[in-house]
Amino acid sequence: MSEILQYIHKDGLFHRMHPGTKIFLILVIGVLTILTLDIPLLCLILLAVLLLALAGKVLREVLQQMALILAMSVVFILITLITMPEGEVLGYLVPGGLLPVTTGALYAGILLTLRFAILIISFQVFVITTQPRDLVNTLEKAGIPIDYNLMFLIALRFIPTLQIEARRIHEAQLARGYAPGTGFIGRIRSVAPVMVPLVSNALSRATVLGLTIDMRGYRTRARTPFREERMNLLDRAVIVILAVILVAFLAGTILPSFGYSLG
Repeated sequence: MSEILQYIHKDGLFHRMHPGTKIFLILVIGVLTILTLDIPLLCLILLAVLLLALAGKVLREVLQQMALILAMSVVFILITLITMPEGEVLGYLVPGGLLPVTTGALYAGILLTLRFAILIISFQVFVITTQPRDLVNTLEKAGIPIDYNLMFLIALRFIPTLQIEARRIHEAQLARGYAPGTGFIGRIRSVAPVMVPLVSNALSRATVLGLTIDMRGYRTRARTPFREERMNLLDRAVIVILAVILVAFLAGTILPSFGYSLG
């Protein structure tokens, strides 16, 4: 199983794109997802994101993380069902008339779930198909200070590292005879013994990393990249198409809300 948010070297469509193009793509997907209140349209956006992952040859890696997305989706739906009792009552979560399931809460839960899935999957596709050095160089060219770029890159790099570390700690505890149990309760019970050594190791790694950066004379002065990415014809075509889609969507969504019409 591949670690989450770790770059995967392949010869896919997304790997050949300029990082700036992919950043613009993620921004457009984010705007469309956040401003859309139509569930069928969100389903189409989710399907489009999965097709993009297929074109980028990373669909298998994306689907490996679907268990986490599904678990969070169930949590989102349950929270909205409990906290938003609006609309027609369809049933009850607890027999006896407790915790009603309403149309408004169910709609909001599905809407939130689809938005979460789209944003997570699209960001994952972006990260696992982009070289960290290319991402940092692109963000630096966009005017973002190098210190913030470094913090962002280190945070991304620590996620798969912590995932591997947590797996090793859990396997070591099982080898020593620790039995948290099976099923959902067993999974919850097994989290607490892992968190303490995981946090301790993470703090130790952060300290060592900070000392290493300081010892190597890291400074925020201007630097010259070893390899500079340039946009090609595909990047320009994708940017134009995305710009047209974004303008058309905003024109059809925002202008009518202010009383303007295109007709």
